Amino acid sequence: MLRTLPTLFKLFLISLLMLSYGSPVKAQQELVREDPMVKKFYDLYGQPLYWFSSSENIKRATEWLLVLETSATYGIITSHTESDQIRVALLSDKSLGNDFWGERDRQITGLVLHFLKELQEGNIKFDYDEVRQSRDSVYIRQLLNSKIPETVSEEVAKLESKEPDYLMLKKYLNDSVPATDSVRYKSIATAMNYSRYFSVNRQPERIVVNIPETGVKYYQNDLVIDKMRAVVGKKLTPTPTIASFITNIVTFPHWNVPHSIAVKEILPQVQTKENYLEQHSYDVVDGRGHVIDESTINWKKYDEKNFPYYFRQSTGNRNSLGILKFDLQNPYSIFLHATSWQGAFALNYRFLSHGCVRLEKPFVLADRLLRGEIDFNKLKKGKKNTPPKTIALPHKVAVFIVYNPVLVEGKKIIILPDTYGLLQ
Repeated sequence: MLRTLPTLFKLFLISLLMLSYGSPVKAQQELVREDPMVKKFYDLYGQPLYWFSSSENIKRATEWLLVLETSATYGIITSHTESDQIRVALLSDKSLGNDFWGERDRQITGLVLHFLKELQEGNIKFDYDEVRQSRDSVYIRQLLNSKIPETVSEEVAKLESKEPDYLMLKKYLNDSVPATDSVRYKSIATAMNYSRYFSVNRQPERIVVNIPETGVKYYQNDLVIDKMRAVVGKKLTPTPTIASFITNIVTFPHWNVPHSIAVKEILPQVQTKENYLEQHSYDVVDGRGHVIDESTINWKKYDEKNFPYYFRQSTGNRNSLGILKFDLQNPYSIFLHATSWQGAFALNYRFLSHGCVRLEKPFVLADRLLRGEIDFNKLKKGKKNTPPKTIALPHKVAVFIVYNPVLVEGKKIIILPDTYGLLQ
């Protein structure tokens, strides 16, 4: 194909390509060399060149480029700079050396593999994720086993999600979102990615906390069984995104006040209000968990930097965690819990917590998870200082705390406010 182009134009294209080695794209090429998925592909293939090994595969690479260049229609962003490099390389002759062709071959492979990955499982990165399992080998096999005469477009159509909500979002993205509206594009693309993520990481039973919605849904076999309002983190103390498992429920939990809340919010109150700790059922404890008599403490000499104690709220209905806490594994000490202040759920704006998630109907959710094996009416009559009790679930249940700014309700698409400003 290059032979049909004027010599000067041909040299111009190749010079542009070679200049790219001195640009930021070189760093991207280094990443491609180190990409575990790309490395495993060539280990399995057993040859240094895949795309440039035959005229048939070069044609296949050109087909892939056409799809990659329309990736935005799938809510996926690929590197136009890399695509341009590869397109020029496909026009070049064989005089540029093995290193050049090996680099370009891996570049194409990296773009295709990551497109296949995003197409099927989305590009969702939780702050903490212990649910997702690597499926990289699936995408490697898909590429190795892709065969002519099936075109790349046909292959992509076969692999793309068939979920009704996903298809609605994709149609809306391409029919109703202007290219200049980057926030709306990111919102819809994010929702498409969550749809893909849940399609691949299916769980027979799951809880989904959606931060922008300030809502919680409980699913069994992809059907919504219960839904309720929630209170989530403030903009200054945002709730992190988490994919984890609930393994137990604690009844009458103590609230061990985080140090930042203790010194910034409670300590100033104690210093100005004589009965503050008693009124709010707080004990003062030392580093070993021993309760300290508050009257022996010289409160005036402490501030944020030197306060050596902790606050622990007594159990009972006045406890900030209510009488139910849903434990889940994560490094942020985030959990789901009941609350002593139900009035918050009547508010439209419910970004009010320090990060944990308060539930409007904690007993409904606990009853689902424990399969009716506990008397919640008896629990509700529990008194102050009732000892905490940990109840193991029959099996662990997946919980996803997500930041999905779009709801699909029937045939209606609702774009929620980007309260945390993550889509700007």
